[in-house]
Formats: sequence, C-alpha cells, structure tokens
Amino acid sequence: MIMFKRYNRLPIELPKPEHADPNAAAAVQELLGGRFGEMSTLNNYLFQSFNFREKKKFKPFYDLVASITAEEVGHVELVANTVNLLLVGTTEPKDPDKKPLEKGKDSRNTYHFIDTAQTSKPFDSHGKPWTGDYVFNSGNLLLDLLHNFFLEIGARTHKMRVYEMTDNPVALEMIGYLLVRGGVHTVAYAKAIEKVTGIDLTKMLPIPSLDNEKFDYAKKYMQMGWHRRLYTWSDSDYEDIAKIWTGTHPDDGSEVEVVKGAPEGFPIPDLPEVKEEFAPGIDPDDFEKIYQRLKDAANIRD
Repeated sequence: MIMFKRYNRLPIELPKPEHADPNAAAAVQELLGGRFGEMSTLNNYLFQSFNFREKKKFKPFYDLVASITAEEVGHVELVANTVNLLLVGTTEPKDPDKKPLEKGKDSRNTYHFIDTAQTSKPFDSHGKPWTGDYVFNSGNLLLDLLHNFFLEIGARTHKMRVYEMTDNPVALEMIGYLLVRGGVHTVAYAKAIEKVTGIDLTKMLPIPSLDNEKFDYAKKYMQMGWHRRLYTWSDSDYEDIAKIWTGTHPDDGSEVEVVKGAPEGFPIPDLPEVKEEFAPGIDPDDFEKIYQRLKDAANIRD
C-alpha cells in the first residue's frame, strides 16, 4: 500500500503580504504549473516511484526518488500558498454594478479572478493547464535519473528568472528557499548517476552558473545548512538514501547529511473571505448554524 502522511504546515514561514501583487502571482504560477514547475517535479517522481522495477534490488535509488517525491508535495503546497498570498487584497467587496472585480480584468491572469476566486490552480503563467504529458517515466533507471537531473536544472533556471522579475518579498522568500532545496535534489540525482556510471556530474554544477549565495533570499538558507540535508520524509522508510547522499556538497565542500523524518515546518496561512467572489460564501447566520450542528454531532453542550 502506498500511503502519505500529511502535516498541516509549510516548510518555511511566508511573510505577510504588504500589498496585493496579481501580476507577480501570474509569474509565480509558472513555478507551479509550467513544464518545469513543481507539479512536474512532483508527478515525474511520483509515477517513477510507483512504477519502479526491482525496488528491493535497487532500493537506494528507489528510496531516493520516493523520498524526494514526498518533499515535492510540500513544494506544490508552498508555491500554491505563495500565489494565494500575492492575490490577497486585489479586489474589495461592493455592489455588483460597481465592478468589484475590475482589477481582475486588467491583471495578466484573469483566470485567478474568474475560475479560482483569487487562488492558485495547476496551470502556467498564461493559464495553460498542467498536463500529464510532462511526466517522463521510461522504466530505465539511468535514463530516468538523467531526466530528473535535467528537470531540476530546468526548474532552477525558471525560478531564477521569476526571482529576477519581482521585488515582492512573499515571492522571493519562496523562491529563495526552493532554489536551495531544488539544488539538493539536483546534487542528489547527480550523486545517484555517479553511483551507476562512475561519472561525476556535480562538477557541472551549478547550472546556470550563478550560485545560490548571489540571491539574498537563498543565501540565508545556505547559511542554515539547508543545502546539505536530505530528508527521508518518513518515520522508518527510505533510509537507504544514505547510501547515495554521501560525501561533500559541490558548492562549499561541506559534509552532506541524511535527516530522518521531516523538518518542523510553519503554519499555513489562513486566507480571508472574498465576498465579491462569493468565497467561502457562508454568511454569519449560516456559520452559526453549521457550528451548532458540529457541536451537536460531537455531543458538546454549552
């Protein structure tokens, strides 16, 4: 049985937005639902782990893909929450004839205002839906590892470019963190390929050549050692990643380490209502009725 253990928290704390930034949200959508977005890294590794042949014989490699899969679920949630926060406060409630959603018309991605009530969705920066055609699962271990190495490099490139598009601290905080964690995955796949072939791809890194220390929002995560740690994302499984994640990190020569389980994490933002989008669409009287029904169901008495 394949099971996931979910934690109600994000890997990092996202700052409270100072103002709405719908066009930054549109750009960040590429990092969620674009060809090299987090939906692609997640689903590539997810299906490779589902379909992995001879899991016991090649267990360290299976463990690597499977454990990174779990982290990618958290990355999808992190980028989605970033989009959500960037959209908070874009519009305001008023009479329908007063065009309360007018700002959505002039924003670069109108889907955020028509389809999702100003939240994220698995599409790219132009609203094109993410597709399963982006999933690569050849069944050949080395080919899949090489593809994953390339996929992480493509994802890194897109993150760097979106980083250079905005000065919004919510977007930059998220991208800075993912530059570091995506770098971990790139190095991990390079080390796995070296175990199979004897070829050291880490000598090619970083690609692009600009290192993470050049990005202020990534630098602090490097200094905290996040670039050295690979998590099992499990209480008891996937520990054979320690047979691959060994030696030193190519960026600074520090010793890499495997950490059992998952990082502590931070609270997930609680999005406010958007009355002009009818979301969540429950008025105070309805809420009181729902609350009372829940209390009755739980046999709670005042």
